[in-house]
Amino acid sequence: MKSPNSYNVLIMVDESLPNDIQDCHRLIAILQRQVDDGQQKINQQATQLSLKDKLVEEQAHSVLQLKDNQDQLNEKVTELNLTIEKLLKQLYGRKSERRIDGTGQLLLDLGEEVTPEVVSALEEAIRLAEQIAQGAEESSRKCKPRRPQRDDRKFPAHLPRYEKLVDLPKEQREGLKLIGYDEVETLELIRSELRVRVTRYAKYAHPADKTQGILSPERPTGLVEGHRFDPSIGVEVVAAKYFYHLPFYRQQDLFAGSGWTPSRSTLQNIEAGVEFALRPLAAHLRSYLKQDQTIGCDDTGVLLITPAAMPDLSQHPRGQRIGEVLETAIAAGKPSINAKMWGYYASRLPVVAFDFTVSRHRDGPDEVLGDFAGNLIGDCWSGFQKIEVRSGSRITFAACWAHARRKIDECRSAFPLQVAQLESWIRMLYDIEDQIQKLNASQRLARRRSLSRHVLGLIEEYLSGEEMSPGRVLPKSNLGQAAAYVRRHWEALSRFIDDASIPIDNNDCEQLMKRVATGRKNWMFKGSVFAGDRAANLMTIVGTAIRNDLDVAAYLHDVLQRALDGETDWARLAPHAWKAEHPESIRTYRQDERRQSADRKRKRRARRRLGK
Repeated sequence: MKSPNSYNVLIMVDESLPNDIQDCHRLIAILQRQVDDGQQKINQQATQLSLKDKLVEEQAHSVLQLKDNQDQLNEKVTELNLTIEKLLKQLYGRKSERRIDGTGQLLLDLGEEVTPEVVSALEEAIRLAEQIAQGAEESSRKCKPRRPQRDDRKFPAHLPRYEKLVDLPKEQREGLKLIGYDEVETLELIRSELRVRVTRYAKYAHPADKTQGILSPERPTGLVEGHRFDPSIGVEVVAAKYFYHLPFYRQQDLFAGSGWTPSRSTLQNIEAGVEFALRPLAAHLRSYLKQDQTIGCDDTGVLLITPAAMPDLSQHPRGQRIGEVLETAIAAGKPSINAKMWGYYASRLPVVAFDFTVSRHRDGPDEVLGDFAGNLIGDCWSGFQKIEVRSGSRITFAACWAHARRKIDECRSAFPLQVAQLESWIRMLYDIEDQIQKLNASQRLARRRSLSRHVLGLIEEYLSGEEMSPGRVLPKSNLGQAAAYVRRHWEALSRFIDDASIPIDNNDCEQLMKRVATGRKNWMFKGSVFAGDRAANLMTIVGTAIRNDLDVAAYLHDVLQRALDGETDWARLAPHAWKAEHPESIRTYRQDERRQSADRKRKRRARRRLGK
């Protein structure tokens, strides 16, 4: 209900303004109050709107934060699933890295800038693959299926034989005529026989002049003091441990079966005696290895028991570093140390080497390769990456494509399309390596610079393209990290196309390290630094003998006896030189197995290249 004053004001406004000054002031006061009330309402509404805007902003921020948390959780779940899948694959999955799936295997886009030489080389490679596949199919059609030949159906003629006659009882064969015998050869095994050789050294004395003392023949050098063990015993102990991977406590059972039960300390002393006699041979093999242009290197962990007190390391070349690690472990009360066994694999020369260090520190490779000039291939450990700087460009580092492929393959379930495309190109690189394997160095290098360089260009372009952009592949995802690994080490991964001596991967050296892993599961640990050094020396000799396909026991027995007799021509005693003088000790079946495996792999690659 309107008040009388407001009613009058409205009438005056509607009709005309008042003429009286007091009425005008009264009207102005009323209007001012109305304006103030309206402004107050506007301010209140503006405040409410501002509060609502802030509320909406807070809610939007909360929504974005929740969405970001949800994305992080989803990414974490994906990473955990990939990790679980990787662990399950390591436990129960296939061990081979070979795959037959993957899109884009035959989609080699040459583009417009590829030279005619590249096209002709690819056409030649395809023709060669077709010929190999055709030859394999024709030979399989011509040859009828037959039982595989068994080389062990007849026993070797040099094995000793004795006869055992089985006849009918006398009453059954009476009146019958003997027309011949059926011969059946049965192989027997006689447990290792131990015997004691008693050597009597004559002693002479001068009957008149007793000052001349007693004269006796010169005694040969033995493995241990007193010449109590023949070299054959030392060979058996070393071969059993580093070739058959039998620890001392299992060797005790073997010797006990032959009638002698040695203590573990006795077996250790015998091993130490063999290593001491052959230590110069191990040093020669390491020196010979460094004559190669390219060396592969890898390492694996070995448990080292922490000593109760610091050993004397004054004569050890790495005494300072070893002392630092042992002092830290002793002070911290650690029962053991994660030491390292390093493997070195010559690319072209038939030699391998091992080295033992107390930690994964660069002083190991730096010392072993101290006078080496050439290429080092391995994983992208920081110590390898910086070896070129530390060596003054004397050593060039080349990265391993098998490591890069492994990292990419681990992302297959989350990024199937990208992984399939990348792995198809990597498979092309390996197909090219398979085709040029038997060519000489210049031809191999020419093919790499034409074919492999083009495939590397496709991989590099794809890694920086739309399919691998952050919008599709998050940088922190497994594939994003794998792609970053390849981009970061691209120069080292591409070095093999400029040097024919550099292999595409370091798989040969990694397979060499399986010998350490198999042995580690048996002898479990090393009791001291010096035991680790002994193992590295003996594994260098045994590993090189294995690479040359030698009868390890026969080789060790001969070189150990000659070393004890004083021979020091280590170049002649090296496995590759000894092999030429003893062809009867070459394990030809190992060579046949590798050749057959290479043929199967070559045919399989040829069929895959043809899409069959």
